[in-house]
Amino acid sequence: MVTNIFSGIFGSSPVRPLQQHMAKVMACVSELAPYFDAVMDQDWKKAKEIHKGISRFEREADKLKKQLRLRLPKGIMLPVSRRDLLEVLTMQDNVANQAKDISGLVLGRKMIFPENLDEKIREFVQRCIDTCAQAETTVNELDELVETGFKGSELALVENMIEKLDKIEGDTDRIQVRIRSVLYKLEKDLPPIDVMFMYKVIEGIGNVADISQRVGSRLQLMLAR
Repeated sequence: MVTNIFSGIFGSSPVRPLQQHMAKVMACVSELAPYFDAVMDQDWKKAKEIHKGISRFEREADKLKKQLRLRLPKGIMLPVSRRDLLEVLTMQDNVANQAKDISGLVLGRKMIFPENLDEKIREFVQRCIDTCAQAETTVNELDELVETGFKGSELALVENMIEKLDKIEGDTDRIQVRIRSVLYKLEKDLPPIDVMFMYKVIEGIGNVADISQRVGSRLQLMLAR
């Protein structure tokens, strides 16, 4: 009977909506690469169009989040904790929110970064996208984990994925430190308000990776129960 209820609400997997939401989050975050390319080229028309796409993906992710919260059954023995699922969902949603906020801030101020930061910021953005992609890969393994009862080779595979996620996020931390170091040396020649917002954007980009890594950490806690 429980299986039939699940099938009617979620299809074959109780975590499938979570995976669908993460796919939408990844679509949102992936747009940051072409977005910052346009920003570095000062192509504000293109940046505006990409920002619209980022905002659309974020709204779609938000809609999926609300649907899952409303439809996730209570009082049924789930193969994973309802609380854990909802907490992972919230973290995923925060990643998309962060991507939208970053792009909106840069576009609103038409921010121009120092030229010698261009490539470093592109590298930073891409590595943060990589972190989100690895989080998505990990979330997509939850189906198999449920089927195997959270044990065996599938558990080891997911643990390795989470370890890789941590390493990628560590890369973003190191890149962020280098960017801040370069900006610190340049800030005396830049308008103070611009510098303040540059640091804010750098922190925001890093948060995409940080929150993506927390998705993996939450999954790890789920596996440990």
